[in-house]
Amino acid sequence: MSHIPQIKIPATYMRGGTSKGVFFKLTDLPETAQIAGAARDALLLRVIGSPDPYGKQTDGMGGATSSTSKTVILSKSTQADHDVDYLFGQVAIDKPFVDWSGNCGNLTAAVGSFAISNGLVDTSRIPQNGIAVVRIWQANINKTIIAHVPIVNGEVQETGDFELDGVTFPAAEVLVEFMAPADANAAMFPTGNVVDELILPQSTPEFKAKGISSVKATMINAGIPTIFVNATDIGYQGHELQDDINNDENALAFFEMLRAHGAVKMGLIEHIDEARARQHTPKIAFVSVPSDYTSSSGKAIARTDIDLQVRALSMGKLHHAMMGTAAVAIGTAAAVKGSLVNLAAGGTSRTQVIFGHPSGTLKVGAEATLTDGNWQVNKASMSRSARVLMEGWVRVPGDSF
Repeated sequence: MSHIPQIKIPATYMRGGTSKGVFFKLTDLPETAQIAGAARDALLLRVIGSPDPYGKQTDGMGGATSSTSKTVILSKSTQADHDVDYLFGQVAIDKPFVDWSGNCGNLTAAVGSFAISNGLVDTSRIPQNGIAVVRIWQANINKTIIAHVPIVNGEVQETGDFELDGVTFPAAEVLVEFMAPADANAAMFPTGNVVDELILPQSTPEFKAKGISSVKATMINAGIPTIFVNATDIGYQGHELQDDINNDENALAFFEMLRAHGAVKMGLIEHIDEARARQHTPKIAFVSVPSDYTSSSGKAIARTDIDLQVRALSMGKLHHAMMGTAAVAIGTAAAVKGSLVNLAAGGTSRTQVIFGHPSGTLKVGAEATLTDGNWQVNKASMSRSARVLMEGWVRVPGDSF
């Protein structure tokens, strides 16, 4: 029996923030995968090594976590006053599914670097030495992001002494600004409320087992749709690490069902069953007041070093640090007095917060304003880092897409 040989596709494997992904130039993809659809999804699934019933992605580039099962497609921007169009695909690990419903804020830090190094940014916009300001059009959510990329001798500077909790080694700092992360044509709080009461039907086994009939929630659409609940309301302290949640199947089922009900309340889906096909959004997170804890790396985090604690789940698992887009949601919600995030941080007016996560701490800034009864945020910002891990070609069987 004859088999079609493998093909090779130019690709770059990059770390951005606390995530890793396979980056492609749109024009380097096979012709059938240059347009959205089944062929593109099948190709990216094979590249990453999904679906994998073993959950390891051994036969692909994925790392068997939501943070390392990611793909990025970049092209010269079709938008005025932008340099590059950025399309992000979150690849499911055990399902044949690529979620295009949201952005990856962490990998955004690598977009500017890749765009410069691969000729997607006009050379007139790249200084010989200094900071290149890369204007990114985030095509999943139709938003502008600005990446400030350090340049030395005309090339991207990747090494440096900036330390990011959740990343082992220091690197060059990349400031990322998310412009108007809340949709100006839609409510930042889709329900119209800064805090809602989510009714949890006791006919649902996951809720009945918890013995919780309702829970307060702040549901916000900024950076990425996110549902925040209080840790103490659902039986947690707020300083849990991955093993505390991810080794508990009942806890994971509870969070997924809570996420599904929140998604319906936010108007993202019509029925909770639709949440299975929308794993990337919304995110579900729980918040608490500061407390002393030890991070996953053994680093002692003092309650005096942080304003609040946040734990977030991504693709059904507690994240090892914090998703960049969820950090935008945290910063934005913290700036809105009365939100659960703001209350956990002390309830005062804020333009930035330092929050604790399983790997350490992160600072994020945002300014929110209330205009004609609607909350808006002009910009949210944070510092990340990025670097190329490997570049060349990725190979897949020629009949896999």
